[in-house]
Amino acid sequence: SLLWAARPGMLFQEDRQSSLHPLSLSWVLGYNSSLAVHSLMDGEDRVLLYVSSHTVVIHDVLGNRQYHLQGHTNVISCLCVSEDRRWVATADRGPDALIIVWDSFSGMPVRTIFGSHPEEGVSAIAISQDAKYLATISAGTVQRVCVWKWTLPTEKPVCSTELRPEFGYQDYVIFNPQNPYEFVSNSKTQVIFYLWGDASLQYGVPLLNSQTFNSVVGRFGQSVFHFNNSQALTGTSAGKLVVWEAVGPRTPSEELWVKPHSMKATKLVPLQKDRLTVLTVFESCIVTGDVKGQVKFYDGQLQLLTCYSHSKVGPIRSISFSKTRPDPPGAFPPCSTSSTTSSQPFVARNFILSTSDATVLHVATDRTNFEKVLEEAKQAVNAIACHPRQALVAVGSHCGLLKVWDYQQTKYLVSRIFTEAGIQCLSYDSEGYFLAAGFTDGSVYILDAISLHSSCKEFKFSHGPVTHISFSHDSEYLATADEKYSVTVYKRVLQNGSRCWEHLAGLHSHYKPIRSILFGVQLDSNEPRLLSLGEDRQLIEYDLNSSSKDHLVVLHRDRVEQTAVPLCLAWYPQLSTESFILTANNCYKMKLYNTTTKMCRKTLLGPTYGSPLKKIQILPTTNTTDPQKHYLAYITKDKVGLQILPIDGNPHKSSAFICHPDGVSDLASSYDGRYVFTVGGSDCTVMKWEVNLNALDAAASLGGEDLVPFYSLLDGGREGEFFRELEDYFYYAQLRSHGIDTLETRQVSRHIPLEEIPLVMRAMGFYPSEEKIEEMINEVKFSKYVDTGEQVTKINLGDFIKLYINHRPAFGLSMKKIQRAFQVLGYDNENEDKVIDRGDLLFLLQCRGEHMTEDELAQCLTTLLGKRPGGGGSEPDTYDPPGAAALTEEEIPEEITAEIFAADILGLPIAEPEKKTKK
Repeated sequence: SLLWAARPGMLFQEDRQSSLHPLSLSWVLGYNSSLAVHSLMDGEDRVLLYVSSHTVVIHDVLGNRQYHLQGHTNVISCLCVSEDRRWVATADRGPDALIIVWDSFSGMPVRTIFGSHPEEGVSAIAISQDAKYLATISAGTVQRVCVWKWTLPTEKPVCSTELRPEFGYQDYVIFNPQNPYEFVSNSKTQVIFYLWGDASLQYGVPLLNSQTFNSVVGRFGQSVFHFNNSQALTGTSAGKLVVWEAVGPRTPSEELWVKPHSMKATKLVPLQKDRLTVLTVFESCIVTGDVKGQVKFYDGQLQLLTCYSHSKVGPIRSISFSKTRPDPPGAFPPCSTSSTTSSQPFVARNFILSTSDATVLHVATDRTNFEKVLEEAKQAVNAIACHPRQALVAVGSHCGLLKVWDYQQTKYLVSRIFTEAGIQCLSYDSEGYFLAAGFTDGSVYILDAISLHSSCKEFKFSHGPVTHISFSHDSEYLATADEKYSVTVYKRVLQNGSRCWEHLAGLHSHYKPIRSILFGVQLDSNEPRLLSLGEDRQLIEYDLNSSSKDHLVVLHRDRVEQTAVPLCLAWYPQLSTESFILTANNCYKMKLYNTTTKMCRKTLLGPTYGSPLKKIQILPTTNTTDPQKHYLAYITKDKVGLQILPIDGNPHKSSAFICHPDGVSDLASSYDGRYVFTVGGSDCTVMKWEVNLNALDAAASLGGEDLVPFYSLLDGGREGEFFRELEDYFYYAQLRSHGIDTLETRQVSRHIPLEEIPLVMRAMGFYPSEEKIEEMINEVKFSKYVDTGEQVTKINLGDFIKLYINHRPAFGLSMKKIQRAFQVLGYDNENEDKVIDRGDLLFLLQCRGEHMTEDELAQCLTTLLGKRPGGGGSEPDTYDPPGAAALTEEEIPEEITAEIFAADILGLPIAEPEKKTKK
C-alpha cells in the first residue's frame, strides 16, 4: 500500500520519526566519485541520488535534506536508475553481496536478491527500459553474466552465462532501450553483445584492433545502443567512436538470434583528440563527456549540435538529464566548433554533471550556467575533530582540503587548501581557539579555529606522517605522534610580549606503531600529564615539568600486556574512589589500570563485533539528573558503537553499526554528546550519527539483570551441561580446600579461596599464564581495598562466572593460534609440514616466556601423556617423574607438528580436516 500511494517528492514531506536505534545515520558528507550521480528531480525541487560508501543518499539540495537507503553491508560497487527515476538498483562486492531494488519515491527496498554472485559480488548492473529486468556481471576472475526478472520472488536468474577471462574485466553494461532482451557490455579491450530469451543467454564477441581500420582505437570506455536500433556505439580513450552493426545475410525470423554473433565494427569515427569518459543517448541525441570537462551533443549521423564546457570542470564521470523539458528555446550561443543541420536552434534539457575529482555541477542549458552543487574531498578522508563548545566539525583529507562544517545547520562555513601535503589528523584545543593539523609530510600547522589562518609558522620536526595530535587541557602543550614511532611536544611561550608556540622536544619512545597519545591532569594539581601507548605494549608517561629544550623526559615506562597488543587508550570517568586508565586490545579485552601505579585492576570482555576496538572516546554528557551515567563511543575496523559504563562484560550494554565497510579511520563526538562522527579514509566520506541513549539503556534492560546476561555467554546457558560442570568443579574446589580425606564436620560455604581460582579455570578449559593468574587473583583481592582497606580472600560462584567470562579468550581455544606459533618457531620438513624439533620444543619451554624447570616440564608431560599413577588425591605431587628428556624420547616423535602437539600431547579435540592433515 505504501508503494501504490508513493509519489515523487513525498520522501521529504513527512516528518521523520525518531530512530529506535542507539545510533542512526543523520547526514553524509562526501560520495563515491567513481560512480554516477543521478538527477531524480529538477526545477523547484533539485534532488540528487548518489552513493556514499555502503549507503545510497537521496539529497534534496535546495531543501538541504537527505534521505538514506541503508541495507548493504559492503561498499556499493555499482548502481542504475530506471527511465522514470523511480526504481534504483544497487549491488555490492564482498562477502554476502546483495542486489537491492529501491523505490526512490518512498525510500523502501522492494526486492533483495541474496547470493546473486557469491564469488566476489557484482561489478556492473543495468535496468531495462521497462524496468522489469536487471542485467548483472560478477566481479570474480571468471565473470558470470545474469539476467533477473526482479519482480519475481526467486533467488535464481532467468538465464546466465560464463565469460572467458580473455574478454577482459567487463565493468560496464547497458540494455537496448528499444529491446529489453538485448544488452551490451564492455571491458577496456572487448565489447560483448547479448541476446536472451526462453531461459537462454547468447553472446557475440566482435573483434576489433588497430589493424581493422589502420588506426589507433584506444581503450573502450562506455557503450550504448543507437536510437535507430540498428547500431551500437562505443567511446574510446583516443576520442573516437566505434560504430557496430549487424552484418551478413539473415532472415527476419532469424534476425534477433543472429544479431549478437553478427555485430561487427563498421566505422571508427574520430570525434576529438581527448579521451571520452561518458557516452549516453538521450532522446534523439548522442551525448559525450570527456577528460577536459566538455559535454557534446551529436545528432544521429554524429554531426555536432552543440557543446558545453567550463574551464574549472574536471574529467566527467556521469551525465544525468532533468525529467522536465526546458522552456521554449531562445538564441543559444553554440561553442565555436559546433554546427547544426537544423534551422531550429538546439536546446537540451538541464543536466547534472559529476566529475572524477568529486565535484557535482548543475548545468542550465538555456544560459550555459554551471552551478556547483557539491565539492567534496578527492582523496582519502582520515582526519576529523569536533569543536569543544560549538556545533562545528573540522574535516581534513589527503588532498589537502580542510573544511569546517556547521553540523546543526548542515552547511559549510570556511575551508582552506594545503597544497604541500595531505591532512592526517586534527585536534581543537579545550577552548576552541586553535585547530592543530598533522600532515603526511610530518609538518604541523596550528591554525586559528575560526579563520583557519596560521597562528604561527608551520613546524616540521617529525620524520614521518603525523598520526596523532592533541592539546593539553590548559592549551599550554601540543603533542604529536608519527609513523616513525616518535612523540613530539610543542609548548606555548611568551616572546616579545605575546604568546606563541615553539618546539620543546621529541623522543623516539616506541619501537612499534604508536596507537594513542593522551593528555590528562595530575591528581594532586592542575598540571598536565602526557601518555603514549604503542603496539610494543609500552605505556609511557612523560615528565613535562622536567623536560627542557630538545630533551623530553620519561617519567614511567610500563608494559601493559603480555601477549595481546593494546590498540587504544582513554581516561576512565571517575565512577569510584579509584582513578583508572582504560585500554582495549586486539583480543577483545578492555583493561582498567590504576592511574598512579599502572597496576591492572580489572580485565573485561569488550564488544565483539567482528574486529577489535580501534579507538575509544568517552561521550560528553550533559545529563545533570544522574552524574554517574556515562557512555563510551568506539570504532572497530568497520563499525561505530556505543557502550554503557561502567564496563562489566555484559554484552547487552553495547551496540554497533556498520559505518565504513572498507575501514573507518577516525572518530569524534560533539561537545554535547548528541552526535558521533566517523570518517572512512579511502571511501572519502564523513558520517554523522545521532545518539539515542534511551534506546541503548532499553536494550541493556531487556538483556536481563545481575547474572542473566552472563549465563547466556556460557555454552548451553544456565541450564546447560557446561554450567552444571562448572558448579561441580566449584564445589569440588571447596572440598579440596578443606582437605579431601578429612573426617571433620565441613562448613558449607558459597565461596572458594582465591588460590583455587586457577585450578577451576583450567578444569573449565581456560589455561591462563602465570601473569594472567596473578592479574585475576589481584583483581578479586583488591576489589574492595580502596573503599574498605581490606583484601578479599574468597570468591563466590556468581563472581567467579563473571571473572571466567571476562578473562577467558573471547572466542575460545583456536587451533589457528597453535599453527601460527609453529609457523614462527618451526621449519619445513621433507613433507613440507611446519614442524618443531623435539629438543627445540623442550628448550623453548624451559628457556623462553614463562619458562618451566625441567622437573615442572617432566611433571606436566607425564600427566598429559597418561604416565602418572594415582590421578588425584590430597597429595598430588608425591610421584617422582622421570626426566623430561628420557620421557619425551619414548612418547613424543622427533618432529612435532601443530596437530600432533594439540591432539597427542595436549589431548585437545581438533576438527576433521586437521585430523586428515595430521594423518
